[in-house]
Amino acid sequence: MTASKKSSTPHFNVAQLRIDLWNRLRSQLHLHQKDDRRGVDSGSLKSISELLDHLAIVEQYYSFPGKRRIKKLQEIVNNEEFYTASNRVNELVRQLVSESYRSNPGLIADDSDEENSGNDNSDHNSRSGTKNHFEVLFVDNLPRQEEEAMRSKIAEFREEDEHLLYDIIVQHSFQDALIALLLNYNIQAVVIRYAPPYASKNIEYLLKPFLGYIHDLDFSDVSEEDLGPILGKIIKQFRPELDIYYVTDTSLLQLKDSTVKNFRRIFYRKDDIQELHLAILRGIRERYKTPFYSALKEYSQKPVGVFHAMPISRGNSVFKSRWIRDFGQFYGRNLCLAETSSTTGGLDSLLQPTGSLKTAQEMASNAYGSKRTFFVTNGTSTSNKIVQQALVEPGDLVLIDRDCHKSHHYGLVLAGALPVYLDSYPIEKYSMYGAVPLEEIKHTLLELKKAGRLDKVKMLLLTNCTFDGLVYNVEKVMEEILAIKPDMIFLWDEAWFAFAGFTYTYKQRTGMFVANKLFNKYRTEGYREKYKNHVESLGDGDIPSMPDPDKVKIRVYSTQSTHKTLSSFRQGSMIHIWDEEYRRLVSDSFQEAYMTHTSTSPNYQILASMDAGRRQVQFEGYELVEKSIELAMSIRAKIHDHPQLHKYFRVLTVRDFIPDEFRTSGLDEYYTDDHGWNRMEDAWEHDEFVLDPTKITLAVGLSGIDGDTFKNEFLMDQYNIQINKTSRNSILFMTSIGTTRGSVAYLVNTLLQIAAKLDEEHPSMNKKESEILQNRIKSLMEDVPPLPDFSRFHSSFQAVAGVPGGDIRQAYFLAYTSDNCEYIALEDCLDIIDGGRELVSTTFVIPYPPGFPVLVPGQVISEEIIQFLLALDVKEIHGYRPELGLKVFTEEVLKSQEKIPARAERMPGG
Repeated sequence: MTASKKSSTPHFNVAQLRIDLWNRLRSQLHLHQKDDRRGVDSGSLKSISELLDHLAIVEQYYSFPGKRRIKKLQEIVNNEEFYTASNRVNELVRQLVSESYRSNPGLIADDSDEENSGNDNSDHNSRSGTKNHFEVLFVDNLPRQEEEAMRSKIAEFREEDEHLLYDIIVQHSFQDALIALLLNYNIQAVVIRYAPPYASKNIEYLLKPFLGYIHDLDFSDVSEEDLGPILGKIIKQFRPELDIYYVTDTSLLQLKDSTVKNFRRIFYRKDDIQELHLAILRGIRERYKTPFYSALKEYSQKPVGVFHAMPISRGNSVFKSRWIRDFGQFYGRNLCLAETSSTTGGLDSLLQPTGSLKTAQEMASNAYGSKRTFFVTNGTSTSNKIVQQALVEPGDLVLIDRDCHKSHHYGLVLAGALPVYLDSYPIEKYSMYGAVPLEEIKHTLLELKKAGRLDKVKMLLLTNCTFDGLVYNVEKVMEEILAIKPDMIFLWDEAWFAFAGFTYTYKQRTGMFVANKLFNKYRTEGYREKYKNHVESLGDGDIPSMPDPDKVKIRVYSTQSTHKTLSSFRQGSMIHIWDEEYRRLVSDSFQEAYMTHTSTSPNYQILASMDAGRRQVQFEGYELVEKSIELAMSIRAKIHDHPQLHKYFRVLTVRDFIPDEFRTSGLDEYYTDDHGWNRMEDAWEHDEFVLDPTKITLAVGLSGIDGDTFKNEFLMDQYNIQINKTSRNSILFMTSIGTTRGSVAYLVNTLLQIAAKLDEEHPSMNKKESEILQNRIKSLMEDVPPLPDFSRFHSSFQAVAGVPGGDIRQAYFLAYTSDNCEYIALEDCLDIIDGGRELVSTTFVIPYPPGFPVLVPGQVISEEIIQFLLALDVKEIHGYRPELGLKVFTEEVLKSQEKIPARAERMPGG
């Protein structure tokens, strides 16, 4: 979880603060490493002492360097040994920044006097092999002597050949435990012993701005006996990937079921601590398992004779070739050894898994918080079609944001469902669409209810988060929609949001987390009482804003492009399901849809990468996501602060993307000159829409260069920098768990070089060239084409006349007959519309950017849409051939369609 900041701070998070403190200490000690007491002024000594005091506050939550090393440094400084102190701090900073200590656990385990601070224990490492180091948090109000005794006892259990090695950190209170979990990414297990006190004695002003979540939780009036179980429950919510153990004296009969389910295992004081040690290691080993990846790796090493498909299997057709041997040398032998058509020998069938793939998907389900998870090897475009085909039938109504991915529109064609398009609010200045306001969704739903069509509404389909980083308030949307239609199915397209489940701030806005939260909420007596009071308070004609607990069903599906933001090969995708009606209503149709769209020859390398990627996010997802957010924020701050960059480029802020009425928190931007970093978590908890900071939109129009040219001719051709997307006057960067500090520095340096070239070019222009440049800037930044809303379906393709919902499938296939269609030049369309003829699109027309359909089959072409297409200066428009014009239905075919009964009248029960 990213720390909630109640006030602005110069550091984005404690990780930045920590490194800053160490670097400042290193600089101070470097100045005095050859001095004795007489050469060091009292001001410098005071500064060094204050830095060590601050580090003592921070380091108590880490095992390395940790509070014990800080204490030793304080002793060294007090003894005036500045040379020794400087050397040790230099080495500690090197290990912290490089993180070498994490692959060399001997550094952490060694609590010697460290006479040779540069000793990296490489001899220890060479003997013991590669180790995976992690930390275990013990929550117990132990005296220091008992803490050291426990540490020594656990050290005795370590085996020389064990690749898992952990150190313990002890926190003495409920609050301190939560702070450690917030700050320390390396904690992999928690042991709550007995009854810890609640309040921390260590929360100083230094950390307070970063600890909003912990201050917001108030259990100060709860008895200490209950604090352990409550802490377990909170940890399960904030960092569910961790193994949690409970040591208690409470008898088994007195333990509540709600207590037991939050812990992996419960121990008693009399139990040998070795059993706890072994349980911790077993928990880590189970999470470490990668069933399918391991099976594939093992299979690749078997001496197999291949009398099956795939000559490339085992590499024989490649490495024996005189002409494509270079292909094998590039990819390596392991790739070929792992290529096989076999579904036995430890491998499995994706279409009907019973072994390693079944287990891998179950482990992924646990990691992502779903009830069921399915792997898909041909992208989220296919995942979207699978879900739609499994859930909706011909004639069902689907509420869908019009600017969603094209796969959803094509999925509706295949399923025969009738789309009811929802308009997002426009961001016209940057030629983008935002997201669909909740009031727009509710208004449409109530309009359908008024027309007697609510029973035909099956699904609400929204993109979360959007390409540009706009994220819905998933809980608010689901609650208020379920209040109107309690059995609504939600499909959240989280193609760009797969990473969100691994840090608490983001997790609150994911489909799976909210589904689980609401399912449990609606089954409590407290909610039932609130609902009763709410209904009684309503006036005549008022619409409830709370779902009826006796009618509501939680039915949520999320599709994610795992490969976009997590570790997976290209096209790796997952379908996550939290549907309490799945077994009863969906399992058979889902299996059929999955069979329809899934290859009988799925790519094993993609499947193995998703399995390995699941292991990664369960061990280091929290850390990697937090760091990707931090890197994104550093890019935003650097561009904002640099005058040369700010002259031509501007990072778009929260205010640029989200109108005031959707931001009750009042958050305008994440970073300001005056205050540094602003809070974000209050906005993420309450606002209708928020902006994902890892999606960084850079306005480049002030340079006089359009987004597409900036991307291709500058970033890619000259500097080999790949970016996500463009608009007329902007480009989109994104950080991910694969982004490095070096790549961020290269990006900033590249922008500086481009700005320097512009600084040289612009003053050297003659008067006419300057005039052309200014007109170009004005065109890019001011003369932007208005973004059109969805017009309407032609009466021939409306499900019910005058009621939202249209039959794009009918229009799509009607266009297969060429005599039903004609082409009209784009520049002639306005005159024809002015003449009174309705032009109706036969196809999807998708300009890139923005990358979604401005026209769908059966849609009436409005003047606004034509004006938008005429004003576009993009090169790529799918579904439109400039040499021919727009493809529309002939007047004759539309007249003939009007004689056919409306779609609803032709459908069973319509």
